[in-house]
Amino acid sequence: MTFDTKVAVLIRDDLLVWQKLNVACFVAGGLVAQFPILAGEPYVDASGRQYGPMIRQPVLVFSADAAQLTKALQRAEQRGLRAVIYTEGLFATGNDVDNRAVVASLATEALDLVGIAVHGPKKDVDKVTDGLKLHR
Repeated sequence: MTFDTKVAVLIRDDLLVWQKLNVACFVAGGLVAQFPILAGEPYVDASGRQYGPMIRQPVLVFSADAAQLTKALQRAEQRGLRAVIYTEGLFATGNDVDNRAVVASLATEALDLVGIAVHGPKKDVDKVTDGLKLHR
């Protein structure tokens, strides 16, 4: 199956492994909340047991440094893509209310981004991720 859209997750390259995984999960979940069409159908095994759905299309995960994340966020905004963001300060909070307060306390140019996710037309997402390498 081919898709006319793309899902990309960009993670800051200097994070600890657990932080990278945490950020990737949070921002991917944010995309599904923002774009319910990304949710596939539930899974059922041969015994009839049901499991939850996953994102219906591939998710490309890119590695980036802090400057590249800032540039990617700017590119997303220029193309009308609403990014899901995760900032350094969110590692110190434990709930969504505090997370939003941390982000609200910083101007866009002061966001200490550690991850972003975008979904949109392939050509737009390709422009957002231009120059980045897939995470290894």
